[in-house]
Amino acid sequence: MSDVAAEAARRRTFAIISHPDAGKTTLTEKFLLYGGALTKEAGAVKARGDRRSATSDWMALEQQRGISITSAAMQFPYRGQVVNLIDTPGHRDFSEDTYRVLAAADAAVMVLDAAKGIEPQTLKLFEVCRERELPLLTFINKWDRPGLEALDVLDEIETTLGIATAPVTFPVGIAGDFRGLLDRRDGQYTRYTRTARGATMAPEEVIDPERAAAEEGDVYGAAQEEFELLQGAGGDFDTKSFLAAESTPVFFGSALTNFGVGKLLDAVVDMVPPPTPRPDVDGHPRPVTAPFSGFVFKVQANMDKAHRDRIAFIRVCSGRFERGMVVTHQRTGKPFATKYAHQVFGQERETLDEAFPGDVVGLVNATDVRVGDTLWIDEPVEFPGIPSFAPEQFRVARVTDTSKFKQFRKGITQLDEEGVVQVLRDADLGDQAPVLAAVGPMQFEVAQWRLENEFGAPVELTGTSYTLARRTDAESALKLRGMRGVRVLARADGTLLALFESPYWVERLEADDPSLVLDRLVAEGRQG
Repeated sequence: MSDVAAEAARRRTFAIISHPDAGKTTLTEKFLLYGGALTKEAGAVKARGDRRSATSDWMALEQQRGISITSAAMQFPYRGQVVNLIDTPGHRDFSEDTYRVLAAADAAVMVLDAAKGIEPQTLKLFEVCRERELPLLTFINKWDRPGLEALDVLDEIETTLGIATAPVTFPVGIAGDFRGLLDRRDGQYTRYTRTARGATMAPEEVIDPERAAAEEGDVYGAAQEEFELLQGAGGDFDTKSFLAAESTPVFFGSALTNFGVGKLLDAVVDMVPPPTPRPDVDGHPRPVTAPFSGFVFKVQANMDKAHRDRIAFIRVCSGRFERGMVVTHQRTGKPFATKYAHQVFGQERETLDEAFPGDVVGLVNATDVRVGDTLWIDEPVEFPGIPSFAPEQFRVARVTDTSKFKQFRKGITQLDEEGVVQVLRDADLGDQAPVLAAVGPMQFEVAQWRLENEFGAPVELTGTSYTLARRTDAESALKLRGMRGVRVLARADGTLLALFESPYWVERLEADDPSLVLDRLVAEGRQG
């Protein structure tokens, strides 16, 4: 298995997180440009000899709204390494999907808007990274536009997030007048030249300090002073504290103009750790050289409208994956064939013959596979599942055309399996009027859009007065069903949830009858 160890050591698997509009999708495209996954102009994919859109936001609704809703996995080579980039949804309502994606990553790049600094969604996603102890790199984006002072942004990161900053690059020129970058590692100054619409890699020119001072004038002198201030205050990059998620190396730049993108991508290769042994449910690490194992972190349907397919995204944790191998589906104990294994690049896909730890494999039409499932060969293993977030909003869904009920039932089942929404059913009503549960309202918008456009089942969603859910058991459910302001419904996995209109009502019931089982959901409160 020495080749497995060598291949694993070449992998860098990371996710990108940010507040909406911070530039995450633009940075994703520019990484692909610098990694050679795009042709000379950003926006054209070098796949099958054609020119195609490279955006990771492949869903029509994403393109209409200009935000990331789904997650996407892309792989490209860079400096002899294999980079697995996992894009994430950019809206807070989809923080549960982001949480699932981060379970498959070995590190994350946090993108901040130079003018806005830490925003609410940034903080929420950072807390998820912290809980998973993911090493974090920070990219201060949009330095080509007016914004905060560089030192102020660094201070805000430290005070708001409670993590030490280690600036690796530092801007010459204030936000809005971006000239180039000082590199703290070697003290060199790199000057950038704009390209038309950032369509090609920005020309870089390394200039010695004397020439830089003469040509850039006061802006270089001001940057040099602040740069020396930072050096005097310490905060040098420390691998140990970075890997422990106690400090974050910081990079400045502009994804739109490609300034600083190359240096950030270099840092991903140099700093992000390769795959390491992943603990199983009992906490025992499974070596990367053990026989193949992987876990499902994402399920997505209808990426190919022509075939109405369903893809399960697998993070390879150990061993060599070979297309066609028969693995064991841990949850069911049944054999599972992997004939239709693809590498997915946005909406593009290519047959994948082999993969190694850190890689992402798309298994097409894996109908029995669910998020959190483990697949293995030879040596049994089960990796920890991925908890669901506690829903905060609830809507009753009804199909408006009864002749489309079959499509409606299929659609809500699929959306439930993907985690777009949680589908809660009444034992007496079944799929007639299920309750859709979500973290935020945009999940309902996506569910309604997809039911109509992908499954041909137009629906109406009716609001409810419920505001929170608690896990309960069958005995407590019998008591709760007779109470006002409470409704007991079941998830597809059999879990019973009691929905309440007010937390005060929950507290009163618990006080009146301590025997009631009203457990908080595992991930409750994480989304804010």
